[in-house]
Amino acid sequence: MQKEIITNSPEETKLIAQKFACKLKSGDILALTGNLGSGKTCFAKGIIEELTGISENFQGSPTFALIQEYQSSESGIRVNHFDFYRVKNAMELLQIGWQEYIFDNNSVCVIEWADLFPEILPPETRWIKFVSEGDDKRKIVIRNP
Repeated sequence: MQKEIITNSPEETKLIAQKFACKLKSGDILALTGNLGSGKTCFAKGIIEELTGISENFQGSPTFALIQEYQSSESGIRVNHFDFYRVKNAMELLQIGWQEYIFDNNSVCVIEWADLFPEILPPETRWIKFVSEGDDKRKIVIRNP
């Protein structure tokens, strides 16, 4: 099943992410794809804020760290935010304990640039594609397994 959404600002993209986050549960995996500046990090921020309540400590895309972990003090839910942009090969991910993160049923995984290593993602992954359509307009295509 596939759903398309158009947003006209970063604020709208974040709002869509927050609404989407309300339907997520521990163990869910989100694979975000799209060109640089297409809205992936903005969407990830909305997910993280909604699930954990953390807004001022959002550290942006973990391009150099590969992963940032956010934990809600209220609900206990954890969000693992990955960025594959600078990853050279899947072995790098396995060396940081990828399988422990991805099969952790107590967290939600949000992965930017997931299309670089689709072979390491389980079949139940939800794919979300971001397309820049000029200025701040974005098309978000959500594909459920």
